[in-house]
Amino acid sequence: MSERGAARTAPQRMKKHIDKGRVLHALRERLAGNLKVLTASQKTVQSGAVHEEARQEHPKDTRAIEAGYLARGLAERVETLRDAVVLLAALKLQDYGPADPIGLCALVGLCAEAGEERVYFLVPSGGGERLVVDAVTIQSLTPGSPLGMAMVGHLVDDDLEVALPNGKLRTSIDWVQ
Repeated sequence: MSERGAARTAPQRMKKHIDKGRVLHALRERLAGNLKVLTASQKTVQSGAVHEEARQEHPKDTRAIEAGYLARGLAERVETLRDAVVLLAALKLQDYGPADPIGLCALVGLCAEAGEERVYFLVPSGGGERLVVDAVTIQSLTPGSPLGMAMVGHLVDDDLEVALPNGKLRTSIDWVQ
């Protein structure tokens, strides 16, 4: 057990069980809503890109090219989001205990140096979404993210130091389920 892990007492650990099924459902709903909005935006941009008013009026006019780039970028984002929704629909939840190494579908409570607790849900896609389930704020995280990569394979009470774009994060794994 790490020095910091030994210093924490059991009452500081989160006792409330979070329903992972509800967390996964909330994430799926959020991504499906985002997909619906993004698909509508993509269709609007595509129709504008091929509209007769978007055609080039002179050699330096780049409106049509820019509209095409935007339409292509949105189409790629729609496809990525659609793949994430399909992947999460097929995801099988797994329960974790304190002796289990962290992997996909783990809900993880991290305790920062200031004693602040943050909860993360490790999923194969759809990372970066902040959800509130059972009065707990949970952020989805993929194993490809710096923090997700640092967590995978670690156990409760392990200390982590992660280089993030805004500086180093020093934290410890408080609990997993």
